[in-house]
Amino acid sequence: MSCLSNQEMFGKKIGVLLGGLSAEREISLKTGTAALRALQQLGYSAVALDVNRNLPQQLEQAGVEVAFIALHGRFGEDGRVQGLLEMLQIPYTGSGVLASSIAIDKVVTKQLLIYHDLPTPKFDFIRVGDSAAALLQRTNQLPLVVKPSREGSTIGITIARDGEALRSGIEIAASLDGTVLVEDFIEGAELTVSVLNGQALPVIKIVPKSGFYDYQAKYNSVDTEYLLPAPIDPSIYQSVQQSAVKACRVLGCRGAARVDFMLREDKFYCIEVNTIPGMTETSLLPKAAVAAGIDFPQLVEMILLDADLDK
Repeated sequence: MSCLSNQEMFGKKIGVLLGGLSAEREISLKTGTAALRALQQLGYSAVALDVNRNLPQQLEQAGVEVAFIALHGRFGEDGRVQGLLEMLQIPYTGSGVLASSIAIDKVVTKQLLIYHDLPTPKFDFIRVGDSAAALLQRTNQLPLVVKPSREGSTIGITIARDGEALRSGIEIAASLDGTVLVEDFIEGAELTVSVLNGQALPVIKIVPKSGFYDYQAKYNSVDTEYLLPAPIDPSIYQSVQQSAVKACRVLGCRGAARVDFMLREDKFYCIEVNTIPGMTETSLLPKAAVAAGIDFPQLVEMILLDADLDK
């Protein structure tokens, strides 16, 4: 089917899917609440659904005709909810089943980025049943970043500067996911590019006071600076935007996505692609949208109007 027009969407019951079952539940509640408020402010018939394992019944009872997905992490951003909505033939926002399931997996994402000549830090990984000891033998250049392959919001991430921290980081990541990613630590500037309906928004440079943009710096710190537009060389600025758009195209992303980079001197590296960026008061996508002249309700509406099936 094709996307609905603004007038057609006004006649539909919109369900904002929020909360959910992942480790990012609290952030999803904030994202969904903000989106719901904006939709209602615009005059849409929208209701909130705090997603549980009875989602089909929740959708049926609420009479949902279009789903606005505000879920982060597993069981929401990883293709599972998207697949369910496809089966129920309920149009939904954001990326489709395949793009969602690929982007949530940092290892698979990096393999695709490399295939398409997009720069990303060197990496290794182990899956369930693999030997952590063998991985430790293969990784002899510290510091390294260790993270679960299919978690977001820097949950379970470790910057390992010695062997003991590396072993501990692998244990932490393995407790959260069956795949553990170990990649080169890139010392440099943190950049992020939001991509909205195939177009790159202004680049943001993130400057956390702690020196590391972890969960605390993302959601609970008032000391993190966001430099917008990022004060970097114009040619690098343009290349980072182009790479963000290309990464989203390679993965097949739809609607709004966010691509994170590290910049060291004049080289940048793609770290990951987020198919459902946060929409909280400190989130990066709304900041970039405002810089591009798109206010928050307009941003939410643009995401909504891209709702579709068979993506």
